[in-house]
Amino acid sequence: MAGDIPIYEIDPDDPRARAALERWIAGRADATPFHRPAWIGAVARGTGQQAIMLVAGDMAGTPAGILPLNLIHSPLFGRALVSSGFAVDGGILADDPAVAAALADAAVRLAARRVCPTVELRGGPSPGPGWHTSAKAYLGFVRPLAADDQAELEAIPRKHRAEVRKGLANDLDIRFGRDAAFRDPFYALYCRSVHNLGTPVFPRAMFDEVLDAFGEDAEIVLVSGQGQPLSAVLALYHGDRIMPYWQGADRDARLARANEVAYFALMRRGRERGCAQFDFGRSKVGTGTAAYKKNWGFEGVPLAYHIHAAPGHEARDINPLSPQYRRKVALWKALPPAIADRLGPLIARGLG
Repeated sequence: MAGDIPIYEIDPDDPRARAALERWIAGRADATPFHRPAWIGAVARGTGQQAIMLVAGDMAGTPAGILPLNLIHSPLFGRALVSSGFAVDGGILADDPAVAAALADAAVRLAARRVCPTVELRGGPSPGPGWHTSAKAYLGFVRPLAADDQAELEAIPRKHRAEVRKGLANDLDIRFGRDAAFRDPFYALYCRSVHNLGTPVFPRAMFDEVLDAFGEDAEIVLVSGQGQPLSAVLALYHGDRIMPYWQGADRDARLARANEVAYFALMRRGRERGCAQFDFGRSKVGTGTAAYKKNWGFEGVPLAYHIHAAPGHEARDINPLSPQYRRKVALWKALPPAIADRLGPLIARGLG
C-alpha cells in the first residue's frame, strides 16, 4: 500500500543527503540532470524559490524512489509544486509502482500544506487517478551521436547539411568555458534572443548557480566572428548524453550560420567526452524550433506531463502560446531591451 511507504522531505542543500542522492541518481539510466539535487537547489537559489526532495524508503539505506520539487511562487502565475522547476523533465524516479504512488500522494499532501493549487510532474510514470496526463504540447528530440565529424554531417538531411557546411567554412572562433569570459556574452545573447520571442528573461543568477553546482557537467560554447560574440549555448552533461539547454544569438548569427556551428561543435564535444546521445531538448508542437530540430535529422517524441489540480482550482497555464498571452507577448516584444532586461527576471522567476 502507498500509505505504508515512508516518505521523507530532504533538504537538497544538506551535504550528506545530497551526496547520497547524487550517487543514486547517477546510477539510473532513466534519470536526467533535472532529477539531481544540484539542479533543484541551483535554480532555487538563483530565483529565490524553494527546493524540496521527497525520498521514499529507509533513511538509513538506499532510496526506493525520489521526487525532486521546486515550490514556485508568483503574484502573476500563482503557486505550484513543479518537478522540476525551470526544467523540461523531472517527475518520479522509482521502480515499484507502489513507491511511485506514495511519492505522488505525498506531493499532493505537500502542495495542500504549502497552499499550492497545482502539482506539475514533467515526465516520469503516470501517477494514476486524480492526475491529468497530456502528451500533446511538447516534443523531445534525441538521437545517437555519429562516429566522427564526417558521419555527423551525413546524418544531417541534405538541405540543412549545406547550411552547416557554410557555417564551418566561415572560419568562426569556437571556444568552450565556464568563467565570466563566457558567462557575460552568453547572458547578453540570451537576453536578446528571449526578448525577440516576447518572453521575459530568467535571472542571471540562475545560470551562474547551475554552472557552479554542476561543475564539469556544464559549460558554455561561444561562437564569435571577428571578435564579436554571435552565438552561445549552455550545455549540460548527464550519463551518456550531452544536452544543449539554453541558447542565445546575435542578430548577425543567422547570416554567419553561427548557431549551426555551435550545435555541430557540441556534437563533436559530446563525442570527445564519451557521450553517445545528443539531446536537443524539447520544443512546443508546431513551432519553428521543432521544425529546426527536424531539419537536423531529429524526430520528435511526445513528452508526457502530469498535472494535479486541487478541487475547485484550474491548473496554472504558463504556455506563452496560449491565447490569453498573445497580446502580452506582442507588448513585451515592443519594450526597449533595457527595460525588458530589468523587469524580465522579476517575472520569469515565477514561471518555473
